[in-house]
Amino acid sequence: MLKLQSVRAWRPNLKSCLLCTVAVLVADASATAAFARQAAESAGASDTVDAIVVTGFRKSLADARAIKRESVIQKDAIVAEDMAKFPELNLAESLQRLPGVQINREAGEGRRISLRGLGPDFARVQLNGMEVLGNVDSAQDSRGQRSRDRAFDFNIFASELFSRVEVEKTFEAAQNEGGMAGTVGLFTGKPFDYQPGSKGALSLKLGTNQYTKDTQPRIAALFSQNWDNRFGVLASIAYAKRQTTEQGHNTYNYSHPSASTMNSLVTKGLDISKLSAAQQAKFVSGDLYFADGNRLSSWDAKMERLGITTAVQWKPVDNLLLTLDGLYGQFTTHRDELHLATRPLSSTGSVAFDTAPGGVWPTVFQKPSVINSLAYDSNGYVTSMDVTGTTFGSEHRRSLNKNRFRQLALTGKWDATERLTFDGHVGYEKSTYKTPYDDKLYMRAKGNLIANYGADGQSASFQYPGWDPTNAANYAMDSFYYRSFYNQSELREGVLNAHYVLNDTLTLRAGAAYHRFRQDGKDLFYDDNVNGTRAKARGTSVGDITTVFSNNFGSWLIGDYAKAFAKYKEYHRLGPNTDGTGGALQDIENVYTTTEETVSEYVQLDWDHELFGKRLRGNVGLRGYQTDTHSTGWIQGDSYAYLGTTDVKGSYSGVLPALNTVLELTPEVQVRFSATQNLNRPGMGSMAAEGTAFKDPDSGVITASRGNPNLKPYKDTTLDVAVEYYFGKIGMFSASVFQKDIENFIGSLTLENVPFSQTGVPFTTIPGATANTIVKEFSMPVNVAGKKKLTGVELAAQADFTFLPAPFDKFGAMANYTYVDADEALTGISKTSYNATLYYETDNWGLRGSLSHRTRWYTGRNASPMSASTRGFEGSTYVDAAAFYKISEKLQVSLDAVNLTNQKDTQFWGQNRYLYNQNQSGSTYMMGLRYKF
Repeated sequence: MLKLQSVRAWRPNLKSCLLCTVAVLVADASATAAFARQAAESAGASDTVDAIVVTGFRKSLADARAIKRESVIQKDAIVAEDMAKFPELNLAESLQRLPGVQINREAGEGRRISLRGLGPDFARVQLNGMEVLGNVDSAQDSRGQRSRDRAFDFNIFASELFSRVEVEKTFEAAQNEGGMAGTVGLFTGKPFDYQPGSKGALSLKLGTNQYTKDTQPRIAALFSQNWDNRFGVLASIAYAKRQTTEQGHNTYNYSHPSASTMNSLVTKGLDISKLSAAQQAKFVSGDLYFADGNRLSSWDAKMERLGITTAVQWKPVDNLLLTLDGLYGQFTTHRDELHLATRPLSSTGSVAFDTAPGGVWPTVFQKPSVINSLAYDSNGYVTSMDVTGTTFGSEHRRSLNKNRFRQLALTGKWDATERLTFDGHVGYEKSTYKTPYDDKLYMRAKGNLIANYGADGQSASFQYPGWDPTNAANYAMDSFYYRSFYNQSELREGVLNAHYVLNDTLTLRAGAAYHRFRQDGKDLFYDDNVNGTRAKARGTSVGDITTVFSNNFGSWLIGDYAKAFAKYKEYHRLGPNTDGTGGALQDIENVYTTTEETVSEYVQLDWDHELFGKRLRGNVGLRGYQTDTHSTGWIQGDSYAYLGTTDVKGSYSGVLPALNTVLELTPEVQVRFSATQNLNRPGMGSMAAEGTAFKDPDSGVITASRGNPNLKPYKDTTLDVAVEYYFGKIGMFSASVFQKDIENFIGSLTLENVPFSQTGVPFTTIPGATANTIVKEFSMPVNVAGKKKLTGVELAAQADFTFLPAPFDKFGAMANYTYVDADEALTGISKTSYNATLYYETDNWGLRGSLSHRTRWYTGRNASPMSASTRGFEGSTYVDAAAFYKISEKLQVSLDAVNLTNQKDTQFWGQNRYLYNQNQSGSTYMMGLRYKF
C-alpha cells in the first residue's frame, strides 16, 4: 500500500517532465552529434529500387511487404500507391484485406473493425502515434446509434489523407499498453517523405449510387515543399459529399404478451373468430411470441466529410528532427429515417393487432382488428399473420449529427551521441459528437397487413391489401418528439523514449509516457408525454402536411416538417413552447464525466545477431503502468428525476512482460515467436458513475445501481507463432497461429440488504435515508473470475503471375484466410473470414477486383433460446472493383465500384436467428481524374 501511495505522489512531477521534455530537447540539442539515419536511408534505397521495378498497386504491395518483413513484432501494413492515392476509398475496406481483420459496413461503407478474435472495443487506433478515440454515430438503434465506447469509426477520415496504415498484432514493451486485439496505426504524409523540391497531387472524382442516384463529388489535394531535407511543409485536404440509403424490413424483436393480456384484448373486441379452435386457444394462451414493429424502413442520409492535414518538419542541425502534425476532421450527417410500422393504440407492444382506442381518434381507427390467419413454429414464434384493421405508425425522424476531430502533435528525434538517441512526442486531441436536433414527426394509419417471415422466421415480406398507404384519409396526426445529444472526448499525451546502442548487436531502450483521457456528455429527451404536442395534434387530419415517400420496397405517406411545424406552430425545442404548451424538460440521461490518467514506463532490450549462422532479431521488455480513474454521474429515479450526483474514484497498476523474436532460417524464410501480456481498459459505459435509485411508494423497498470506475482492465496472455516465406518482388506466403487467455471479464454483481454507505450512491438521493439505510438490491458491473480463451489461425499469400506467358504475366493476386475458435462470451468476431484480390496491371492501365467474406457473428449471447439478448449478423460477401488508365505520366483516370452485388445486411435475434433487421444500400460507382506534379 505504501508503495502505491509513493508512486502516485511521484506521478505529477513525472507528468510535468514528460509534457515538457520534447520542448527541452529543442533547446538543448547538440549540433556536434551526427544524426543517425541508417534505417531511413535503407528504406529510401529500397523505395528507389522498387520505384524502378514496381509501380502502382504492385509497389503498394511491395512496400507493405517490406514493412512486415523487417518488423520484429507481428505486423501487417498497407501503403499508399502514390501521393493522395490510397488503394481503397475507405480505410476500413483496405484493412479488411489483411489477415485477422474483419469489418462491418453501414450504407455500404466500412465503419469499424474486429481484429484477431476480439470486437471493435479491443482494437486500438493511433493517429501519428497518438491514440484516437472517435465518437461513433450509426443510423440504427440496433447497431448502437450513439455509443460512448473505445471503438473507432473509420468513416470519420478520408483515405486520401493517409500515406500508410500499419496493424500491430503483437505487443512490445515500447508500445503504450492497451488495444488487446492489436493496434492500428494511421500515418499522414510528411514533407521529408518526398524528394527535395515541390510535389503535389490533385484528385477529382464523381460518383453515384444505384438507389440514391445523386452526384457524389470527392476531391483531394496534397502539396509538399521540401527544402533540401532541412525544412519542409505539407498540406492536404479531402472533401466528399454523398447521399446514402439503407432500405428493407425489420422488427423491434418481439412481444410475448401474457394469457391475461391476450384474453383482455379479446374481451375488448379483438376478433379471432376466423381462427380454428386450436389456434384460438393458442392465441390466448400466452405462449406465442409476436414480431414487434413489422416495419418497412429507409435510413436516408446526406453526408459531408472534410479532412485537413498539415505537417511541418524542421532539421535545424544534422542530429535533430522536429515534426509538427495537425489534423482536422469534420463529418456531418443530415439523416431522415422513414418508417411504416405496426404501432397499436390500445393493445400491447408494437404488434399487428389492436382494439378500439376511443378518445380523439377518427372513426376509421375505432374498429378492433380481425385476425384472419396466423402460423407459428415449434417455439411459439408467429411466422406469418393476416390482419384486417392493423394500426400503423408513420415515423419521420430527422437529425443533424456533427462529428469534429482535432489533433496537434509535436514529435522530436535527437541523436545526442553516436550511441544515444532520444525521441518522443507531446500532443492534444479533441473529438466532439453533437446532435443539435433529433426529432420525430409521428402519424398513425389504419389498414390491413399480411406479414410473412418465412417458415423459419428468417426472412420478411409485407403486403398491404385492401387499402392505400398513400391516401391521407387513412391517416391521422399523432405528435412530435424533440431530442438532442452531446458527447466529447479529450486526450493529452506525452511520450519520451531513449535508445542506447550497447554494441553492434544490442540496443537498450527505455521510456515513459503520460496519458490523460476525459469523456463527458448528456442525452436530452423531450418526448410527447411532456412537450404538449399530443393535445394540440393528436387525431387531426394530415392531408395538408404529408408527402408520398417511396423506396425499393414500398410507398407510404410521411410527415413534412416544414408544413407540420407551420400548421401546429411548432419548432425544435427542449422547453415550453412560446404559446405556453409543454412542461419542463425532465428526461436527461447518461450524464457523466469519466477521466483516466495513466503514467507508464518501460525498459526493453533489442538484439540483432547471429545464432548458429542464422540471423536472430528480437526484443524483450517490461512495461509498468499506474492508472487512476475518476467518474461523476447523475443518479436518477422515477420519471428520470435527478436525485443527486455520485463521485467514485478507482485505480489499478501492473507490469506487462513482452518477448518477440524473429529467426531467419534462410534469406527467404523466417519464423516469428511472441509471448506477451497486454490489457484493454473497461468500456466507458461500465465505468460511468451514473446510476439509479428508487423507493417503492408502497413497500418502502429501495433499489439502486451505478457504474464502476474501479473496474480492472481486461488482461491477456498471448502466444504467437508465424512462418513467412518471401520471394520475387512482392511474393509472400505466411501462416500464423495465436492463442489468447483473457481474464478480468466484466459481469454484473447484485448485492442484497446492504447499507447505503457501501453502494457509492449518495444516500441523499432518497429523502429521509441515511448512510445506514438498507438498500434491498444494489447492482453494478464487476470483474468476474476465470479466463476466456481464443485460438486463431491466419494464412496470407500474394504473388505476381510472372511465370505465365504474356499477356497473362501481368496478373497477380493476394488472399488471406482467418479462423478463430473462441469462447462464446467473446462477441463481435466471425469464426471464419477470407479476402481475395485479383489484379492485372501494366505500366499504363490496370484493374482489380476484391471479394471479402465473413461468416455469422454475434454481438450478444444469452442461454435462453428466445432471448433478444442473443443477437448478431448473418454472414456476408462484398465485392468491390477498381480500374485505372494513364493518359500521361501525370494524368490518370480511374473507376471504382463498391458493393457490386448489393449485399444484404441481415441482423437476427434469438438462438433461432429470427429476423431483426435486413436492408440493402445499393452499389456505388465512382469515376475520377488524378493529376500529379
